[in-house]
Amino acid sequence: MSVIEQILERSLLGKDISVAEGIALLQVREPAEREAIRATADALRRRQVGETVTYVLNRNINYTNICEQHCSFCAFRRDANQPGAYWVDWSGILEKATEAATLGATEVCMQGGLNPEAKINGTSLAYYCKLVETIKTASPRLHVHAFSPQEVQFIAREDGLSLEAVLVALREVGVGSLPGTAAEVLDDSVRRILCPEKTTAAEWLEIVGLAHKIGLPTTSTMLSGHIETVEQQVKHLELLRSLQQKSLAAGYSGISEFILLPFVGQEAPKSLRRRVGRDQPVLADALLLTAVARIFLGNWIVNHQPSWVKLGLAGATEALRWGCNDIGGTLMEEHITSMAGATGGTCQSEADLMGAIATLNRPAKQRDTLYGEVKTAAQMPVCP
Repeated sequence: MSVIEQILERSLLGKDISVAEGIALLQVREPAEREAIRATADALRRRQVGETVTYVLNRNINYTNICEQHCSFCAFRRDANQPGAYWVDWSGILEKATEAATLGATEVCMQGGLNPEAKINGTSLAYYCKLVETIKTASPRLHVHAFSPQEVQFIAREDGLSLEAVLVALREVGVGSLPGTAAEVLDDSVRRILCPEKTTAAEWLEIVGLAHKIGLPTTSTMLSGHIETVEQQVKHLELLRSLQQKSLAAGYSGISEFILLPFVGQEAPKSLRRRVGRDQPVLADALLLTAVARIFLGNWIVNHQPSWVKLGLAGATEALRWGCNDIGGTLMEEHITSMAGATGGTCQSEADLMGAIATLNRPAKQRDTLYGEVKTAAQMPVCP
């Protein structure tokens, strides 16, 4: 029996694989071994969460692209006086949230640039709280999935508050969960090149752990396929698994899902594009990492989702054969990845998602943000 076969056999027995074993899986090049990894991830997905593919009816709101930071991969950010800069006003936020509720969405996801001018009466926290309150004005039933750990750190710094105080205030005003974005790759040598002004890996983990402690579930992500090594990819997965183990052992809310975000660099700054050497994700690489993520994390983080924005709907559908059990949300609009040059689109109707799932002969089911039941399903019309 080969080393790869031994690793896969242990995983099928319910064992967690090691960092070294995860690296070995990601270094596989033989088609037959890749297929064995895919089949193992698919079998674990079936055992851990079943055959049903879930999706969420949601609206994404990127409320501003004005940002003080200068991440090397980002084509979204603008300075305040730069062409293309925008900042959605309160009536615009309310209109978007109201439309989402009318169309049957159960969630509004919000992330935006770090705008130092985004304050009310001199405080950033008041501005972010009003964002949430505006969503809840449109519909108290909307789950607010916001803000990234980077935004939490930004608010704390701007207002001289503790991280926990910011998280508690956001929870009290109506935030239901945090997106685990801004993780990129949890390795500071990578972060110094990709996003030198962002949180360190340890700070990101601290903020997500604090969110769990105060009762805010989070998601988790990885930005892959740029300058990182397979060793750094697996170490990222190991840090997520360790954090989840600690949160669950303490009885805290934890990570609800893992989302792989393959790098799209068509409109990214030229220096990084030259270094990466390609503009669009390599599907085969994303699928292998998707499968290894299921094998590595699945005992602890059971829900895995591809990004149809980055991979296209066809690529995301294929990822459902490589360990994913959720196809994501309708989004209705998306600016961060689309401005980077992604070709997957910015909206999918509920019919689009259900149709993609149907090609695999697997059942489809609407879920809420935290993978709970939705009592009244809604057939969401075409994208607005």
